[in-house]
Amino acid sequence: MPMAGPAEAAIGKSGWLRTDRADLWWAGPLVTAIVLLSFVAYATWRAFTGGKAHNYESGVLLSPFFSPNLGHWFNLPLWLSPAMLILPFPGGFRFTCYYYRKAYYRSIWQDPPGCGVGEPRKHYWGERVGPLLLQNSHRFFMYAAVIFLFFLWHDVWKALWPGDKFGVTVGTLVLGLNTTLLTLYTFSCHSLRHIIGGKLDCFSCPASNMPRYKAWSGLTKLNEHHMFWAWTSLFGVMFADFYVMMVASGTWKNFQLL
Repeated sequence: MPMAGPAEAAIGKSGWLRTDRADLWWAGPLVTAIVLLSFVAYATWRAFTGGKAHNYESGVLLSPFFSPNLGHWFNLPLWLSPAMLILPFPGGFRFTCYYYRKAYYRSIWQDPPGCGVGEPRKHYWGERVGPLLLQNSHRFFMYAAVIFLFFLWHDVWKALWPGDKFGVTVGTLVLGLNTTLLTLYTFSCHSLRHIIGGKLDCFSCPASNMPRYKAWSGLTKLNEHHMFWAWTSLFGVMFADFYVMMVASGTWKNFQLL
């Protein structure tokens, strides 16, 4: 590999956002930052206001931001909504996700904002100090994300019984699609793929490893599209919450299709 010339070697020391690049290198990070920060703002707003307005549940529909509805199990104070206790876990799973790290390292953390573009700091911090030290907890957040999937699929099952009779509404499809996307995003996780078979040197010795190899192969196919599942599930969970909010407030009607 050829050594960098004087101009290339000096780019990192030229100052924040200083670069010789003439292309629109900033467009991608800017859009990513706007989308991610908008989602964080929306989720925070819903967590603090949805509980007071009680517009996160309508009949058999329950917003994924508030699932499981801890208010049915515990006597929560009025200021504490179920989402405040729930969102830190799926939020932590996304925050520490390997794909999202790349996305917000470039767009928000500016480390680096682009190839050959000056950074706002002179030294590499790594993930040894806060707040990036939290990245080392990704596997544990993944365990929590898998558990939450059981609650979300149970919500889909409940949504199949509007009026205590089997039926399919628009809300059923919204919750079903959202939970499917979240499942694909969770099961395409790099950490889950490693747990299944990443630490094995040989899948065929002994033969008992073959089921793990097949599972690892399936997760690998999902993992190849991890970025796609990350973005579609992000929009999916936000729309599912918005849909339930609109139905609960009486703004939208949850039409029955079947």
